[in-house]
Amino acid sequence: MRSEECVEWERDFPVRYLLVQEDLGDEDDVLWGRCADVEGLFMDPPPLPREVLTLRGCPRESVLAQAVADTGERTRLLGDGTLSLEPADPSVDGPPWFWDLEDAAVLAQWPTRGDADRVDIAVGVGVREDCYQGSKRLLSSPRFELWFPSLREDAPSASCRSVDGLFTSRPLRPSPPLHLIGCEPAEPLLTLLRRPHSRKGDSAALWCLDRHGRTMTGHRLDLHTVEARPSVLGGTLIDVTLTDPGDDRPTRAARPVREVWYEGVPTLTDQWARFDAKGRSEWLDLTRTGPYGADGLSGGTYHLHGEHVTDAISLLLALGEALLGPGANYGRDLDSVKDHLGGGPSVVPPFTLVWHRADVARRALAGHVLDHRTGQSYFDVTVHLLREHGVTVVLR
Repeated sequence: MRSEECVEWERDFPVRYLLVQEDLGDEDDVLWGRCADVEGLFMDPPPLPREVLTLRGCPRESVLAQAVADTGERTRLLGDGTLSLEPADPSVDGPPWFWDLEDAAVLAQWPTRGDADRVDIAVGVGVREDCYQGSKRLLSSPRFELWFPSLREDAPSASCRSVDGLFTSRPLRPSPPLHLIGCEPAEPLLTLLRRPHSRKGDSAALWCLDRHGRTMTGHRLDLHTVEARPSVLGGTLIDVTLTDPGDDRPTRAARPVREVWYEGVPTLTDQWARFDAKGRSEWLDLTRTGPYGADGLSGGTYHLHGEHVTDAISLLLALGEALLGPGANYGRDLDSVKDHLGGGPSVVPPFTLVWHRADVARRALAGHVLDHRTGQSYFDVTVHLLREHGVTVVLR
């Protein structure tokens, strides 16, 4: 189903959202409703309750252990990360088990009792368990891995033998309600509204459109509890309240970015530069829909204007604009940049990239060290990656 085919209606205001039952194939998507707007979509989630975890038996040679060591440049603030429990045999123990770690900070570290080659590390952190489909029993041979992008983006920061304080009950917090305003329901949504109680497992996708009807992005909504009433916009429209729609919602920083993209794919460079880090991250998310260049286009000279490149996200945005134009994407991280360099709907080496005001990124990213063992910053690794794959990088 193409969203552009579903946006026509005889009203004085446009369709900005579609409620869709998605399937594996685009042709099997089913329209549930068209909406003039949505209230409550943009939400900054409250911080997670703080907890203390003790990471037992981290190898001293690991990136994490070396970063928090008392000698040299000791790292205390780890930022956001991920903890995984990896099964030795997935056929027996099921899939991996994941936890999101929010704003982790090192509290203390000390030698592991009885093992001079390992250390225990206590961290203060917010913990959120991902949706897990396997068994809740502890695996027979647990292997914990920790990922902190602030330390290293392309590999785990450390492993550990066990984690004290991890396996505890954490109550689920209902998310604030969301209101579909000026909704024209299709039959599947009407059927749902006629039921006395929604069923657990009902869900749909909310497609966010630009003024041309193109889908900018989408969000998954839980439809467990749904209420409807005549719309404030009048006519035969209804307003629908989802009392616990789930947490797949953008932050408030995304709202002004979406307003820019509502006018269509941007045609001017550096429009993202006025937004903060969260807004730039949203801009990068929206670039995943294209535009794309010709397959395997190589040769030529491209100019990256680096005066606004002050973090990793802005580097990726500037690189995408330099090679493919405004609103384009040349990777959401360095791994996907590497994929683009290898081919596909993209510019591929050999070509020349002239990086203007490279000193701005070099200074701003000096503290963003990807590998504490080599001391290489995000800037250094990016330049090396480009050159390694055949790009002539000229730093000015």
